[in-house]
Amino acid sequence: MKHGKKYTDSKKLIDPLKYYEAAEAIELVKQTGKAKFDETVELSIRLGVDPRHADQQVRGAVVLPHGTGKTVRVLVFAKGPKAEEAKAAGADFVGDMDMVQKIQQENWFGFDVCVATPDMMGVVGRIGRILGPKGLMPNPKSGTVTMDVTKAISDIKAGKVEYRVDKTAIAHCPIGKVSFESEKLSENLTALMEAIIKAKPATAKGTYVKSLYLSTTMGPSIRLNTTKF
Repeated sequence: MKHGKKYTDSKKLIDPLKYYEAAEAIELVKQTGKAKFDETVELSIRLGVDPRHADQQVRGAVVLPHGTGKTVRVLVFAKGPKAEEAKAAGADFVGDMDMVQKIQQENWFGFDVCVATPDMMGVVGRIGRILGPKGLMPNPKSGTVTMDVTKAISDIKAGKVEYRVDKTAIAHCPIGKVSFESEKLSENLTALMEAIIKAKPATAKGTYVKSLYLSTTMGPSIRLNTTKF
């Protein structure tokens, strides 16, 4: 794969054999964000689990202390008083069967996160095959199936991120933007790692955090020293 000049120049700043400490890696990742837009800083975590086993799934959510720097559009499936509560809490879209039909018939995905009250999951389940592959299906473990829609919406708007290992046992999570101060990126990184370590399955054996890489949207990856975590 051929990369552009900015990517190539950024890669020259990184020692591929070095395991960087978090503070140094954050300073370096800010230097590699050379795109014309404010790039997202992402952490990629490879864990020592076997996702094929249900008891070794690592999934959850955490509210980053300084948010992600991204404006998140929230769709809430609710009706009656809970629908009104969701609107008052700042949900971007609220509905029930009308939203299901909009997604089914118009292939509409003008939202980033989907929240549902438990009584609406029968309705939402009709589009599970559409939402699931896109990672948009509400889930109790991530706090998106709840009666407390106000808290769910405020957490998401404040910078709540979900983490979930894929079939290769890797999770990818944003921790902010290149424009963030280094200290804020560091605190977001620490909060995310604390949540993932806390979510370690009891059945996971051996080394839990196998590798960590930090990168920007368009930049090369930087390998982190995992021993701190």
